[in-house]
Amino acid sequence: MSTTTIRIEEQLKERLAAAAQLSGKTPHAFILDAIAQTVEQVEIDAQFDRLAEERWARVLATGNTVPWEAAKAYLQTRARGEKARRPAARPSKR
Repeated sequence: MSTTTIRIEEQLKERLAAAAQLSGKTPHAFILDAIAQTVEQVEIDAQFDRLAEERWARVLATGNTVPWEAAKAYLQTRARGEKARRPAARPSKR
């Protein structure tokens, strides 16, 4: 394991110590958890962005989309906990 040094302002250091104490962790453990959570969120965001780009490319290539009213009805049905058929993509009307 390697060592990394960071410089933080005194006010943030005090807040860090207080937050670590509230969470029952040492400041070191608190910092490690914060870094791990941030890295994980960046990775999740990047994966989401890649998927969105792939899907947008497919829309552009095929011209197929799901009409908003069909998507909305599907989501409302699922939100009620009911089963619903996924709406089919079809050529968009432009």
